[in-house]
Amino acid sequence: MLGAWLVLFIAGLVLGGQVFDRLTTTDSLRPDAESQLADRRVDALRPEGPLVIAVVGGRDVYDQALVDEVTAVTAEIREMDGVTEVEDLYGAAGGRIGADNRSSLIRVELERDLPDDRREQVEDAVAGALHRIDAPEVLVGGEKLAERAFADQAIADAALGESVAIAVLLVVLVLILGGFVAGAIPLAAALATVSVTLLGLFGLTALTGVSEFTVNVVTLLGIGLAVDYALLVVARFREERDADPDAPVADLVARTTATAGRTVLISGLAVATAMAALYAFAEPLLGAMALGGAVAVLLATLAGLTAVPALIAAAHRRIPGARDSTRVLAFRHAVAAALRRRAEPGPGLLARLAAFAQGRPAPTALAVTAGLLSLSLPFIFAVNLENSDARALPASAETRKLQEVVQRDFSGGQADPIVVVVDADPAGAHVRDFMNAVNTLDGVLRIQPRPDILAPAAIIDVTPEGETAGQTSRDVVRAIRALDPPFPVLVGGAAAELVDYRDSVANRFPIALLVILLSTAVLLFVLTGSLVMPVKALLMNALTLLATLGVLVVVFQWGIGDALLGFDSWGAIDLTTPLLLFVFVFGLSMDYEVFLLARIKEEWDGRDLTRRRTVSPTRASDHAVRAGIEKSGPVVTAAALCIGVVFLGFLLGDLIAVKEIGFAMAVALLLDVTVVRGLLLPALMNLLGEWNWWAPAPLRRLHERWCTPRTSSPEPAATRTPAVRTPDKDRALR
Repeated sequence: MLGAWLVLFIAGLVLGGQVFDRLTTTDSLRPDAESQLADRRVDALRPEGPLVIAVVGGRDVYDQALVDEVTAVTAEIREMDGVTEVEDLYGAAGGRIGADNRSSLIRVELERDLPDDRREQVEDAVAGALHRIDAPEVLVGGEKLAERAFADQAIADAALGESVAIAVLLVVLVLILGGFVAGAIPLAAALATVSVTLLGLFGLTALTGVSEFTVNVVTLLGIGLAVDYALLVVARFREERDADPDAPVADLVARTTATAGRTVLISGLAVATAMAALYAFAEPLLGAMALGGAVAVLLATLAGLTAVPALIAAAHRRIPGARDSTRVLAFRHAVAAALRRRAEPGPGLLARLAAFAQGRPAPTALAVTAGLLSLSLPFIFAVNLENSDARALPASAETRKLQEVVQRDFSGGQADPIVVVVDADPAGAHVRDFMNAVNTLDGVLRIQPRPDILAPAAIIDVTPEGETAGQTSRDVVRAIRALDPPFPVLVGGAAAELVDYRDSVANRFPIALLVILLSTAVLLFVLTGSLVMPVKALLMNALTLLATLGVLVVVFQWGIGDALLGFDSWGAIDLTTPLLLFVFVFGLSMDYEVFLLARIKEEWDGRDLTRRRTVSPTRASDHAVRAGIEKSGPVVTAAALCIGVVFLGFLLGDLIAVKEIGFAMAVALLLDVTVVRGLLLPALMNLLGEWNWWAPAPLRRLHERWCTPRTSSPEPAATRTPAVRTPDKDRALR
């Protein structure tokens, strides 16, 4: 098994690394959206090549030395192979001067259909020439240059975040598991998962576009889940070995896989299904994220079921026991002495929280629910979702500075125009009536037909009041589309793209939600035999998600605390972030839900006959919850700590969209592992009592027949006492 993983690991290093040469800028919208159709129609009516835009500022625009220098540079650019047109304040009609009267705009159009490599060479040559202009401020950018800046920044962020996360993870894992070899096992599984995931993404590039953002998110998700699953398996192996130290290692690994492995399988399927639900939205970026994420999750699951048990079998002598880890005990004793506590560690964090919640279940459940709903209010009532543009780059990025200057000094702070394409003779009465109707719509500031459209068609720029992505702009888009003139009309532009994206998400969200609900219900029913558990889990996950999104709005949209996280808020949330968090939070919340419920279910099934006869079912259920959380809580806490380290690696980068994911996932983990799993879960299970395990009789019989482990399998370590052999017993066994 280790040999097979080694081959895959090497293949991932050799071939998977080539995925970075095949990354593309993936559109957020599907090709048949009206705004996309409008963009292609505009391009057909008025073809235009890629643009390079520059702002020259800080000097009197009519200073003769500056005029001569700009004229010389633009003349040089006009002679470049691959450049079709250059406009500036001095040498072409339509030159623009800034509102401060100390800046001017230079516009360079490149040839259409240049190969990417050639286009980048021309862009670099143009930018280099423009930067030679002697002025206090020369900013150069453009759509393609911004895309390249995004790509370069995403790759740099991924390299930094992953390297730091892996280094910190190794230290954390060694402390948690008590030795370098033991700590290296989860990390080896994570590295193998990432390598093979890159190999899968390399194959995926043959089917669809894969962006740098996809690689960032998918690889870090693979690292986190692989470490989670490996921690669970290693912890269960140590528990099995402590309960039966004389058993052969093959038997111990088999018992581990039969218990923790089943949990890993169900958890992995739940997270993979949540990732696959992204595909229901049918947008190219989300589709690539869904496929790549599902590959990463399945590979992390496979590593937890095969590579980790194989590593344990090979290195089991170097794995300290749960009770005799000298490093961990030494650390704990030092802390205990400093705090004048007893030397032996007491119940874990989750166990203490669960005991508190079970002592006062109703007030705890109400307080936690109210608190989480309060955190969600900023998202519900004040979220502003926009497409990421150059503003999502670091404040120091040249392309972001350029966009801000152009918007402030050359566009008067007005919204980007809504582009209306009319396929009819613009001189006709119907077109004139349509233009008059558009001009009188509420929220329209002005309309301006573009000149020199040769076909019997018209392109009309409609400038709305307010901001580009504001409510007024979106209302104007919908109002124009509702006019229904007697000729074809397409509405495009930034505001129309946002409207199309929101409508697409709203229309397809029920499908994605249904996929997650059904898969979660089925998998948790397989694990627990209950229909109440899936409903409760979904409601708790929804609370975690809404609270996380509310905190995200406060920090990233309102900018409260942005300086501490090293970014400048651009007043909005990237519109793909809530969807990604929807599946990530649901998936990882299910991860820890499965970890806890699997052990609680073991405790519930392990009730002996005496307890069953003398203790009420409600008290027995409370005992199962408390015992299950006490046994699995340390693993869940350690796993959350490790995956939290991974997601905090997102914050080290400079792309705001990536920071949003990392920050939100860290917040979600903190809320989920402490407040939701530590307080709300035991409180609700205490209130429900035996009803936690309810299912209709036919489904209960189905679960007992097909989903319950056979009685011939080894009993859980939690219910066994360590075996003591004697010579007579050994002879009898022989």
